[in-house]
Parts: sequence; C-alpha cells; structure tokens
Amino acid sequence: MEEEHVAKVIEFNETARASLKEGVDALANAVKTTLGPKGRNVALDKKYGAPTVTHDGVTVAKDIELDDNFANMGAQLLKEAATKT
Repeated sequence: MEEEHVAKVIEFNETARASLKEGVDALANAVKTTLGPKGRNVALDKKYGAPTVTHDGVTVAKDIELDDNFANMGAQLLKEAATKT
C-alpha cells in the first residue's frame, strides 16, 4: 500500500492574514450571538445523533471547525488564546 503525500500549502503577507482573520471572525461571530442577557440559541450539528441547541459560548467555540484550512487555523488560534486566559 502506497502512502499519499500531500504538499504543504504556504501563504504569506496579506493573503495569510486575511485567511486567518476569516476564521477568527467566524468564531467570534458565532460566539457573540450567545453573549449577554439577550443572547440567542445556536444549533450545533453533530456527526452522530441529534443536533444540540445551546446558548453557551464555550460549547459553541469548542464545536467550530471550518472547511478552509487557513480560516480554521485562525479559529483554532483564537480558541487556544481564549483557553489560556
């Protein structure tokens, strides 16, 4: 069985920053809807079982995973920073 090698994608400058910012913004927008006394519910689709409805920002943040690898890196960086503080 032969291993399939995937080349690394490297982005620089504005392109890299824009991609990371998309992920940070996506996570921030999803979480901010849950904040405050007028916070709204968010439905989370699970890979198994029924969807979960919550208004807990931490649960929403933990469940976010984006299709775009660079945007997903931005979201993961924000989650990492939030858990360290």
